Order: sequence, then structure tokens, then C-alpha cells
Amino acid sequence: MPDPHHHDHDHHDGSDLPEIALRVKALESILVEKGYVDPAALDVLIETYETKIGPRNGARVVAKAWTDPAYHERLQADASAAIAELGFVGRQGEHMVAVENTPDTHNLVVCTLCSCYPWPVLGLPPVWYKSAPYRSRAVIDPRGVLADFGVTLPAETRIRVWDSTAETRYLVIPMRPAGTEGWGEDALADLVTRDSMIGAGIARTPETRGSEATR
Repeated sequence: MPDPHHHDHDHHDGSDLPEIALRVKALESILVEKGYVDPAALDVLIETYETKIGPRNGARVVAKAWTDPAYHERLQADASAAIAELGFVGRQGEHMVAVENTPDTHNLVVCTLCSCYPWPVLGLPPVWYKSAPYRSRAVIDPRGVLADFGVTLPAETRIRVWDSTAETRYLVIPMRPAGTEGWGEDALADLVTRDSMIGAGIARTPETRGSEATR
């Protein structure tokens, strides 16, 4: 695991986040008051980038890795380059590492000092990912955190926690659900949730495929 204290990047240490939040809220209030911004439309826009557009990119990466052995090999060897093959590049996604769940090992991603997150493949980070309770408990009690998300793993399954930094961000490749033999990439991508690519969840099964994909 990378040294959690090695965070030489442009994120704030968290001490001034309340002030920033207040400034953002004040700016939003002014824009709304002047009629420049529709708060409902803004909420929809944020929700779209947080849960749909970004995570859909990551889901395509996972689905291709599930179905294309050569791509899977490239993703393991150089995740940044393999992800860029699909056109997903940009700030916050320059140095990617893919970590794969197996029956023996489950991977969970956290950023203990701030909220480093792979925007090109997962969109905006969810609020809980940036929260202090998640950032601390993911390290000291990862099994308990997973239980909070409704994920119960066998006692013998090892949980490995990866601490993101500006130098390295992680994408979890969840295990492919049973009963999906012969499925195409589009259908498989529908099973991949944002949380499963952080490690806080698992991929949906064919039976739950129609459920909402915000997590």
C-alpha cells in the first residue's frame, strides 16, 4: 500500500473546507438570486456527473476487462494506458492502478488525507467518500465499513485497503457475477456500480440488473 503520508499534491488538508463550502454556498445563492442558476438543474447536473456519466466510463473499463483477456492483461500491466485506449483521460486520472477482486481478496479504496479520486472513470466523488468517518474507519475497520454498505464477506476473505494519492489512484475490478456467460460488454456494464469500483460494493447480479445504478 502506498505510504498514506506521501500526499504531495494540490488538495487541501481539510482544515479550510468549511470556509470553502461557505464560499461556494454564498456564490450559489447569489447566482440563484440573480436568476443565473436553477438550483434544481444544478442538483441534477451534479447527480448526473456523480452517479451516471463518470461511473458509466468505469463500468465500460470493467466490462471490457471481463470479456477481453488481452485488454485485461494490459489493464493489469498499465491501467492508465489501457483506460486511455477507451478515451477516458484527464486530470485526476493520470496515474491509475487496477486492483482485482477474487474469491480470496476484496479490495477497498480510500484516501485517508483528502479525497483523491479517479474522476475520468468514476465521475465526482460521493459525499461519503470524502467524509472523515469513512476515511478513518476504512483503514481500521474495513469489514465493518463494508457491512455498513450491505456487503458481508466470508471470514476467510482478505480485505486489502488501498490509500489513494495524487500520484496513484485505484480502480477496483469487481468479480464478474455468475450467470453472465456469453453476455456482451453493454449488458455487463449495466451490472457494474460505482461502489463496486471503489470496493464499497459488489457488482449487481443478473437478477438485480434493473435496480438503480447510483451505488
